[in-house]
Order: sequence, then C-alpha cells, then structure tokens
Amino acid sequence: MSTVPVYRWRLGPDGLATRRQLRALGLRPGGQDVAAQLERPRRRRGPLVAYLYRIDLALPVRPMTPAKWAAVRRALAARRTCPTCGQDAGYTLPTSLGTCLICADVPALAA
Repeated sequence: MSTVPVYRWRLGPDGLATRRQLRALGLRPGGQDVAAQLERPRRRRGPLVAYLYRIDLALPVRPMTPAKWAAVRRALAARRTCPTCGQDAGYTLPTSLGTCLICADVPALAA
C-alpha cells in the first residue's frame, strides 16, 4: 500500500486539482488514483480532507446524450407531479408533505 503526500490546506502543488476544480476545467479524474490530499485541521473533529488528482491524466467530461437529457427531464417532472391529484404543481413538491400544497390543505378545508 502506497501512501499519498499530505499538504496543508491551500498549499497544494501546481498540476493537481480537486474534483470540483477538475469539473470547472471540463475534466474528470478518469479512473486515476488519488495523487495527494489536502488536510485542514479542525478543533473538535478530525481534519477536513480533500483529495487531489493529476490534471495531466484527467479526461474530458463525457457529454450529455439526448437519452440522459430526457431522463433528467422525466426525473424533474416526477418531483413536480403530485401523487394524490396527479397534477403538475409547477414547483418541486415538499418532501415533508409528499403532496402539493392544495392537496395538503384539503383536510384543513374540510374541517
């Protein structure tokens, strides 16, 4: 088992980036192993860790296909559709209610 170098927070070397930094560059790790890690000390818990990947080995982000876009649209529509009345609410349904606001207020209106 090989150990990875550990750097202090914000003191990582050039040529390495976190997943978010790679994504901002239009890249992904592409299956490579972690090259290093950053650690930020915390008072009451263990250190906060961020893994670094080599930019030169990163691969381009895969483009969204029409099928993936369709799946995202269906998933977002499902989050807006009320299971009680079956109508598109026009907003994401609150998980605390599980229905649209109108269906959630029906028992209050009947009383």
